[in-house]
Amino acid sequence: MHPRLTRRAAAAALASLCAAPLCIAAQPAPAWPTRPLKIVVPYPPGGSSDIIARSISQPLSEMLGQPVIVENKPGANGNLGADFVAKAPADGYTLLLCDLGALAISPSVYTKLPFNPSKDLRGAAMLAYSPHLLVVHPSVKANTLKELVELSKTSDLNFAVTATGSAPHLAGVELARATGAKWQYVPYKGGVQSVQDTVAGQTQVLMNGMLATYPHVQSGKLKLLGVSKRERMPLIGTVPTIAEQGVAGYETGTWQGVMLRAGTPDGIARRIHESLVTAIRSPEVRSRLAGQGAEVVTMAPAEVDRFFAAERARWAKVVQQENLQLD
Repeated sequence: MHPRLTRRAAAAALASLCAAPLCIAAQPAPAWPTRPLKIVVPYPPGGSSDIIARSISQPLSEMLGQPVIVENKPGANGNLGADFVAKAPADGYTLLLCDLGALAISPSVYTKLPFNPSKDLRGAAMLAYSPHLLVVHPSVKANTLKELVELSKTSDLNFAVTATGSAPHLAGVELARATGAKWQYVPYKGGVQSVQDTVAGQTQVLMNGMLATYPHVQSGKLKLLGVSKRERMPLIGTVPTIAEQGVAGYETGTWQGVMLRAGTPDGIARRIHESLVTAIRSPEVRSRLAGQGAEVVTMAPAEVDRFFAAERARWAKVVQQENLQLD
């Protein structure tokens, strides 16, 4: 064989070998999603997280081209549902839509938590914020926070809490510590039951997310005394904040964030984030939530992780002060 032809053949063979990896690298990534997604809400139906999840499930489904199913997995202040997602495959098909309870408070309250929210979960997006409403049964003879505090010192008042160690529970603890209020905490297994019992008069005082509570204020079944936001809300602009009523800087509320199993590929996590933000910011969803008292507040995944880390530090102090520990 002619030496020149040999060199040409060798060069051609080498070129084909070098090009092969490039062809493989240029191939598109596997399609995602190829099957239905699940949004796990770790609380009973009808609460703030459930309302948000069902508001975004349809637009999310339309964007991703797959059904998006909302599944309620209540129990242990959100820990059962959160643990389910923390142990699910890291493939982006199982999302956790949760608030501060399981993500920021449980690590301090529960001595044997089966998952570590800071290690087993990663932020996908923050979606919304709604303040807590301080409400009482209409029979309670108090129309302001000051009157309620004074009444609590002379009358037996039962304070309904969605669950021991929940965000509304610790919001009530923080309020009592700041004002000197005296009441007996009555724990429930979710916000819906605590609201229903306060409407029925079996408990007299309640602090709960506005999304799930405000309809009962509108119907006159509950009396609204204050809002746990630093500024008044346009929807209820005549109602003073708790901070205005003497508890400077007081602000609590229900933050709805979406988490994924740690290890979910960045590309999938990014697509989920973008789809969630688009869904919650859609005019229809934003308008519907605003009419119920929820404010669309979005954050990037890294911001979500930093936010919940800061909240864990904040509520750990309250838990330690009150010695609230559960197995």
